[in-house]
Amino acid sequence: METMRERFFDVTTDLLDQDPRVALVLADISAASFAPAAGRHPDRVINVGIREQLLIGAAGGLALTGMRPIAHTFASFLVERPFEQVKLDLVHQGVGAVLVSAAGSYDWPAGGRTHMSPGDVALLDTLPDWTVHVPGHPDEAETLLRHAVADGDRNVYVRLSAHRNEAPVAVEPGRFTAVREGSGGVVVAVGPMLDAVLEATEGLDVTVLYAATVRPFDAAGLRAALGDRPDVVLVEPYLAGTSANEAHAALADRPHRVLGLGVPREEHRHYGSIPEHLAAYGLDAASLRERIATFLW
Repeated sequence: METMRERFFDVTTDLLDQDPRVALVLADISAASFAPAAGRHPDRVINVGIREQLLIGAAGGLALTGMRPIAHTFASFLVERPFEQVKLDLVHQGVGAVLVSAAGSYDWPAGGRTHMSPGDVALLDTLPDWTVHVPGHPDEAETLLRHAVADGDRNVYVRLSAHRNEAPVAVEPGRFTAVREGSGGVVVAVGPMLDAVLEATEGLDVTVLYAATVRPFDAAGLRAALGDRPDVVLVEPYLAGTSANEAHAALADRPHRVLGLGVPREEHRHYGSIPEHLAAYGLDAASLRERIATFLW
């Protein structure tokens, strides 16, 4: 079964071949997968080695020359470790890049805490004007990556994961998609959480919105879906409550309730599979059903 990351390799290689403005900056991670592209475009595929601060600095420098850089490594090394460079070399300089991560919150449990980054989206929320895509399927990853590269000179974060849904959704960047309609509140399923949310809410009178883009937050889409029951459950594959403030802002003019479900702040200090970690976090379908039903009823 193809992964989002494998699709990223293919799509980025195609973009490098087709668009002379596109450049790719790596920090050793995934360098072997881009070896053929580096052979054809040695001036636009740059591996800085295990120097993540330089990864972002080089992307910022390329953007200053008019290039559209894509920077890629694991989420903990792309957002958390070089955060000062993200803040200064991109945002402060007023230039944009496309940051594409892998191994987000729980993709590689055996890698330990160094390879887990449940706080990446929350950290980017401290900076202005970021677009954040969280695809749940390789087809969505391709759509959102191509959109990100073509999105002018904006700063865009594309969060890839080994955790994926069985089937893609026809996503529209920046908009939530209604995949189930009901009158008992709204459950927003982000990226790879959709399959578990659909299983968890089977037979429940709720609307399920699918979010493959979380920033900007589709406030209008949320408001339109709520009807007369302003209760919202957010199910996110990263730090619990990351989008709660966005939901509160969207509904600031009316009484409402918001429950944020996601990865807890407490560390889960055991190895295991992705399903085992999801169960430990209360993000498997059975746990989600209990938590959602208890909140809404």
